[in-house]
Amino acid sequence: MKKISVLIAGRHATSISLEDEFYAALSEIAKAEKVSINDIITKIDAERQTDNLSAAVRSYILQYYRTRYLKTTT
Repeated sequence: MKKISVLIAGRHATSISLEDEFYAALSEIAKAEKVSINDIITKIDAERQTDNLSAAVRSYILQYYRTRYLKTTT
């Protein structure tokens, strides 16, 4: 489990806890999308439906890869 510090919208510092595999996936997504992890967290924070930011990040990662998988199988 990694606890990482993030900056939301360039001004709000917080931290999230993610399993190593989820952190690796988040890093891969940031690289693929050519954005920073902070940019992704800012987007997730703005759109989340849960109070728990770490859970929202995990859901985002799952949905990202599910969408990507469905595009390659259809």
